[in-house]
Amino acid sequence: MIYKLIKYPFFGKYMVKWRNPLSEDEMKEWERIDVKSKSGATVKGFYSSIENAKATIVLGHPMGKEAKGYFLKRGYPELLKNNGYNVIVFDINGFGESNHGSFSFFEDIIAIGKKAKELQPNIPVGYHGISLGAQWATIAFADETHPYNFAIIESTATTLLEFWNQYPTPYKALRFLNLLLPKYRKKIEMIERIKEATNLQSILYIYSKSDELIPYEMGERFHKNTSIPSELWSVPNAKHAAIMKSESKDAYQDKIIDYFDESVKDYLSSSDF
Repeated sequence: MIYKLIKYPFFGKYMVKWRNPLSEDEMKEWERIDVKSKSGATVKGFYSSIENAKATIVLGHPMGKEAKGYFLKRGYPELLKNNGYNVIVFDINGFGESNHGSFSFFEDIIAIGKKAKELQPNIPVGYHGISLGAQWATIAFADETHPYNFAIIESTATTLLEFWNQYPTPYKALRFLNLLLPKYRKKIEMIERIKEATNLQSILYIYSKSDELIPYEMGERFHKNTSIPSELWSVPNAKHAAIMKSESKDAYQDKIIDYFDESVKDYLSSSDF
């Protein structure tokens, strides 16, 4: 309950009862999964697999009432499965069907990735996070225990303060929490922690040059600060977290699949198989 109260200024209007956009017939393609996270939450998700999958891709949702439904409603699972990938969608703690844990959302990302590896141990695990789901992944990637082999980071802010300064009440609450917890503030400084990314072969950063919330320059800063191989790719005109609905949709889908396909090839060429 305490975590829910602390989170309320930031996420209160989004942490609501979740509505599954899938029909009963559509749910037959999915297996429900539950994972215990070090955030203290039980993280809930859906898993869908295909025969002879190249990799399992974990999808981390942006902030919003849709939670994992964001991906389900926009066709990401179909895109990935049609191109040879297993898919996991999950709810970050406090969103969707996952109960509340701490602010350490990165622990949820690590936990669900380990579940992906447990489900299919002989293939690589990739990640695609958007906004909230991307921001906290940059912290997860600095943890030596994370299981991801490659990742797409899309439309995310470089620091929490730079994002929340657009919203006066959450911004003030965050400044107060930073004063109370200076060590934790450093632990979750995304633009600094990305320098410590480990285990990953590469990162693809995707941004929109017309994003009204997250300027393209933040992608440039992430790209510059990343010590492992990385690429920055952009579209000219799309709203925040809405490239899948933009005029660049086709190029965007091609880029996602091309990146994952090349990453799998690199994984296989560097493995002992």
